[in-house]
Amino acid sequence: MFRTRVHNLNISVDGYAAGEHVTFDAPIGGADRLFSGFDGRFIHGVDHVDAPITVDRALTTLWSQGVGAEIMGRRKFGPQEGEWPEDGWRGWWGDEPPFQTPVFVMTHHPRPPIEFANGTSFHFVDAPPREVLRQAQQAANGLDVRLGGGPSTVRQFLEADLVDFMHLVVVPVTLGRGVSLWEGLSDVGDRFTVETVTSASGLTHQLWNKKNRRG
Repeated sequence: MFRTRVHNLNISVDGYAAGEHVTFDAPIGGADRLFSGFDGRFIHGVDHVDAPITVDRALTTLWSQGVGAEIMGRRKFGPQEGEWPEDGWRGWWGDEPPFQTPVFVMTHHPRPPIEFANGTSFHFVDAPPREVLRQAQQAANGLDVRLGGGPSTVRQFLEADLVDFMHLVVVPVTLGRGVSLWEGLSDVGDRFTVETVTSASGLTHQLWNKKNRRG
């Protein structure tokens, strides 16, 4: 049975997973310290990169395993607000986005899909989380759906009790401000079992599995 999964979501010790203001020059909204040690080369597997296999890198590879579609918020796709400008923007990732699956971008301003030669396609949907998840599950053809973020989008799915698994990476920094993953979710931990692994790099990986999950 498919899962709705979150992977490689870096958060600070004080619970922030992004900065407040995303711009073209600051894609993470000023929260760059969360990603200073992230090695994104490993998202498609340890066999893709000629480098030592570490705990951090091995867990990073879970990002692409068994995933057939992704859901993301509009701010992960780009910094624009309101109606989409005719500026030719196709996302942060150039001509080869790493997803290689259908991606559903949650926005109040739908637009025609964008398709890439490597199998990535962006679909812009104005709908509540449960409906967006239904569309993503249909596109995933029986595989899992990944919630790509940002934290506000993940929080919406947690509020609706639609998340089956989360891989959170607690980075040993404090930000003091930004977008919190946990705002308004005081009882969310009651729904999951949590395993924790701390690596030699100082990162703490938390694996959240939903309790009493059907299937």
